[in-house]
Parts: sequence; C-alpha cells; structure tokens
Amino acid sequence: MKKFSVRTRVYSGVGSLEYLSRFKNRKVWIVCDEFLASSTMFERLQGLLSDNEVTVYSNITSDPDITVIAKGIESLWAAKPNIIIGFGGGSAIDAAKAIRFIIERNESLNLDCCIAIPTTSGTGSEVTSATVISDNKRGIKYPIFHPDIFPDIAILDPELVLTVPPHITANTGMDVLTHAIEAYVSSESNEFSDALAEKAVWNVFQYLEGAFKNSECIVRRTKMHNASSMAGMAFSQAGLGLNHAIAHQLGGQFKLPHGLSNAILLPHVIRHNAKDAKTRKRYAKLAKHCLIASKSTNDITATNQLILHINQLARKLKINMSLRRHGISESALRQKLPDIIAATHNDSTIATNPAPTNDNDIKRILEAAL
Repeated sequence: MKKFSVRTRVYSGVGSLEYLSRFKNRKVWIVCDEFLASSTMFERLQGLLSDNEVTVYSNITSDPDITVIAKGIESLWAAKPNIIIGFGGGSAIDAAKAIRFIIERNESLNLDCCIAIPTTSGTGSEVTSATVISDNKRGIKYPIFHPDIFPDIAILDPELVLTVPPHITANTGMDVLTHAIEAYVSSESNEFSDALAEKAVWNVFQYLEGAFKNSECIVRRTKMHNASSMAGMAFSQAGLGLNHAIAHQLGGQFKLPHGLSNAILLPHVIRHNAKDAKTRKRYAKLAKHCLIASKSTNDITATNQLILHINQLARKLKINMSLRRHGISESALRQKLPDIIAATHNDSTIATNPAPTNDNDIKRILEAAL
C-alpha cells in the first residue's frame, strides 16, 4: 500500500506575497538571516504585515546549528506568536520548521499557522516534512522527517528570486534536479510522486540554464520556483537516497554548499544505482520522458545519456564537477572517509535508496567525485 498526502496549501505566481495582507492584529514571528532582514524584500514583507505585531529572529546562518535552533526556541517562546514565518532559503525555512516542531513537542502554542516563503528555488523546504539541523562540533547534519514538520502555507512568489546571483541559481537548481531524480527512483516512489518528479526534472532541463543566464526572466524564474516545490513534494512523499546521504556529510565535514555537493555526486550515484537493473530502467524511463533518449534506446544507453545531459548542464552553469576544485584534497578526504562512510549509513535519507550500498561503494563514489 502506498500513501500520498499534501499538507501544505500553496499560493504561487507573481504577487502571491500579497496573501499576507489579510492578517490583522496578530503576533507574527519571522525567521530569516541578517542579510534578508535589511533587504528591500523584507521591507515589502513588513509593509504587508504592518497591521500586526512583528518580531524578527535574524540569527540564521547557513546550515543552522543546534545552538541557533536553541536560541530560536528562546526567541519564539518570548514572542508567543500566532503566526510563524520562515523567510529565505532552505536554512531559514528549515530553522523555522525545526523550532516550531521542537517546541510543540513540549509546549502548547496558540498558533494560527506556519508560513514558508522561499527566496531561492532549491530546497523545496516550504512543502516538505523534512528539516535539517547541523552539529558543527561533530561535523554532522541531521535530517528529520515528521508529518508535523510540514508548513501550513507556502507562498511561491517568483519576484522574490529575481535577484538571486547566478552561482546560487545554479547550485539550487541542481539541488532541485537531485531531489526529483532521487524521488523518482526511490524505493518508495509511486505514481503521484512520479508525476511531480517528472515535471520538476522537465522544468529544470528546460528552464534552469535560461534562469542562470537571464536572472530577471520572470517566466523561467516561475518555472524553476515551481519545480523546486514539486520536487520537494515528490521527495517528501517518496524519500531521497544515497546522493543526499553523502552530500550531507560533505556539507558537515567540509562546509561544501548543499546544492553543489548534490551536483558533483549525482552522475556517480546514478552510475552506482544503475547497476541494479530495475533502477536502471527507471533512469532510462526518465531520460526518455525528458526526450534525452529515444523510445527505442536500451536502458544502459539511455541512462548514460541522462548522465551526459546532467554533466553538460553543469558545464553550462559553470559548475566544476570536481571536489578538488572546491578545496577538498585527496588527503583530507581520506582522513575523513571513515566518519563520512559511517555517517552516510546512519543518514535517514539512505533508507529509500533503490540499490544496496556498502562501504566500498561510498568510497568509490567519493573517489570518482574527486
């Protein structure tokens, strides 16, 4: 038996941020980073909430640490809001979700809703039951999945991503692609998650390069913003896999940006998983759906064409697909390898990887990615 549910109400399109103007006389607690807190986007957000009492927690850093979450819990408890808003990239939204989830395990909040407003097109966190918390002392990222982590509302306004720099557009776009592909071949995939994953992959292949080259194209930005959420919905239902399990460790150990980690690993993880005939058939089906391979192409060739297409896209996005070029030496990787392998096996995302994976498989993937 398969299960599929959509817990988050989504408002999308140009001007969808105006939804916030309906709130009056509420206590609103906003989670964001310091950069966004001083931006014109935040001024627009505050303007729409001018009839409310607003408190801001802007201590969010990239890959929020346990201490950031703990301080956020103190801030939320002092504010006692009716509405929580996570505003920013995946780090801000993940932090808002984690803080709400943790405090509601122990205390009753008089919350009307939790709203997620992404300002990047990548994590899909605004529609998922997942949050990731880092432990910087141990160099580990902890992905947590629970139905109560879903935001109540997601607002997908593409005007908020028009100023995202090209390299972030590239990294977050490849994160979308990885989410969708992993969900598609996941051991828990179903027809509903497949439909979302297929559309997300199609949008990435059709529109990411254009959004990278012309950041202010509202059509391409809209397509990528929607793709991010569709991929998020897909993996929230179907799960992820080995790609994310290793990427979390590269982020935790070497501070490599998450989308970049996923991009570098993706071709190598596909090669590993495609050793399994059933999984290889899934990759081939996706390649044919996206018109990368013809319908008559055999599964091995179609899968190789998918890998080639991913590498070609990465080159067009000026992503260097080598860990060495991003400051990770062979000696540094070798030193951290036992910890990375152990943490990869313990990462919750590996549970739905479609092919069995042992220590040597992880080692070979990382060596190939160097």
